[in-house]
Amino acid sequence: MLTIKKYPDSYIQFLVHFHGDRDYFECHEVLEEYWKENTDRNKHSIWVGLIQLSVALYHHRRGNFSGAFRMIRQSKEKILSFTDAAEHLSIDTDSLIQLITELEGAIRTHSPYQSVMIPLTDQDLVETCRKICSDRGYSWGSTSDLQDKLLIDRHKLRDRTDIISMRQHALISKSRSSHNKK
Repeated sequence: MLTIKKYPDSYIQFLVHFHGDRDYFECHEVLEEYWKENTDRNKHSIWVGLIQLSVALYHHRRGNFSGAFRMIRQSKEKILSFTDAAEHLSIDTDSLIQLITELEGAIRTHSPYQSVMIPLTDQDLVETCRKICSDRGYSWGSTSDLQDKLLIDRHKLRDRTDIISMRQHALISKSRSSHNKK
């Protein structure tokens, strides 16, 4: 795979999904895995801000305006707090904050979703992502296919067996703990 060493591969994959196939659910998955494995899991970070941006767009595209608005505001807050980290990732932070502000307004007024581009300053990074998109059969900068139910409703189609099992285990543990305190 063609990558640029100064960026984590997960970040490049995030950008490819964000601007190529517009799979915002996969954007979230890729960066969340990176965040969990490579950081102290601090929820106040540039990684979480980018995850929240992709989640906001996922919700907006599906017409979940309240979820989209909550996520876009949280994303903006984090990106504003980590402009140096964003710029290290070759993100034009002034342009991104302007874009997010416009998205906030569109979401607040329940305007239809439109695909957006994260403004990047490193042309080598853009060219690397374009090449990966091309190798995968999609175009950098294409718009979302709003008819693709697999893309739009991705969260409904994933295997949640592990998540359900963990939640049940946590509930059982909590129930035992509260029972033992009595």
